Amino acid sequence: MSVSIAFPKYDLRGRAFVTWRPVPVALTLSPPVPGGAPVAVRVSSKTLVGGGRLVFATKLTHAGTPTLDVDVPANGSAVTVWVGGAFPNASARFGDVSLEVRDRATSALLGTHPTMVRVRKNANRLTTAERDRFLRALAALNGSGAGRYRDFRDMHVAGPPDREAHGGAGFLPWHRMYLLDLERELQAIDDEVALPYWRFDQSAPNVFTRSFMGVPGAQDRVQFTATNPLTGWVGGQLPGVERGPGVGPQTIPADVRSEQQTLALGGSPTADFAPFAVMQGNPHGRAHMSHLSGVITNPGTAPRDPLFFLLHCNVDRLWAKWQWAFRRHDPGVGRAFVPGSTLPGHRLGDRLWPWGGPLAAPRPTTAPGGGLSASPMTDAPGTSPRIRDTIDYLGTVSAAHLGFAYDDVPFQLTGAN
Repeated sequence: MSVSIAFPKYDLRGRAFVTWRPVPVALTLSPPVPGGAPVAVRVSSKTLVGGGRLVFATKLTHAGTPTLDVDVPANGSAVTVWVGGAFPNASARFGDVSLEVRDRATSALLGTHPTMVRVRKNANRLTTAERDRFLRALAALNGSGAGRYRDFRDMHVAGPPDREAHGGAGFLPWHRMYLLDLERELQAIDDEVALPYWRFDQSAPNVFTRSFMGVPGAQDRVQFTATNPLTGWVGGQLPGVERGPGVGPQTIPADVRSEQQTLALGGSPTADFAPFAVMQGNPHGRAHMSHLSGVITNPGTAPRDPLFFLLHCNVDRLWAKWQWAFRRHDPGVGRAFVPGSTLPGHRLGDRLWPWGGPLAAPRPTTAPGGGLSASPMTDAPGTSPRIRDTIDYLGTVSAAHLGFAYDDVPFQLTGAN
């Protein structure tokens, strides 16, 4: 007798991943015993050293427990258990945590299923293996300038595309989809990868090294170790990364708002999105200018530097943390966005370019890259996301979730304390 464990989604390698947001997992008895008594089991997780942890519940909740007792029907029908990562215990690699089902009376193992609590982490705290997997996937996507990464470079350029991404209420939603699109492409290369973020309000000695994001060298060309996959990086016309001296490993960029100051922009008593969105200037803009020269200082060229995505991942994390702190996940609540926005591409119901929307003036007339990359872990937000589809990224209000989370932002149902 055994218990079959089925997650709702699997990738092409037959692997299932979770975040802090629980997903329904089906348990069935194999082989079934028609007319038999239900089998009393205990669901728990087994964690390797440094691995993730799981929690379980009988319904969608943020209050799962490390173990759960359920009865599996003998006739072969399924019982549903909700499974999510136990915040803040994220995985470092696939299989470092497994779901286990044991007979409640004898403790005999009836079923086991490996998984990974895959979330976005602080780049300064990545393990060497996590860092290197990310760099290899990013370098493969770049393809020495000939890969799919070109589309991401061409989405973030001067002119009409710049007006889609900046200067309005859609700044944060647009970049959330931009990051998600890239992350899904990276996961198609290595499914254990999640985008890391650069906490630009803290020192980051492990980020600005030759083994990771590089250090400034002669003529503002970044230097890497010979084994760093980014040694073959091509972001523009010339090989290499152009980034001048600026923030050092032990230095916090000058005049960049701290996390606490940023969250306070849209803080109590109203907790409105509009004042929070001022963070587009500071800390976001100030972080871009923390280096004295280089492509990252110009919106039209910034994605040519791979550091760009670590910077923007932190910008999105700050939005996610603000959303959690003030329960601003419901797109139907005015304070979660700017309901009166009139700028094309920045309204709640607008489809975001280049993944959707009309290809006609005043919006861009071409769209590099096509639709948003799909994820085997979730169907949301589809290939042509709207701004409203970006807000409830963890599925706290609706059943849809976007398949990513941050290591320091928990899942919590809206309205819960």
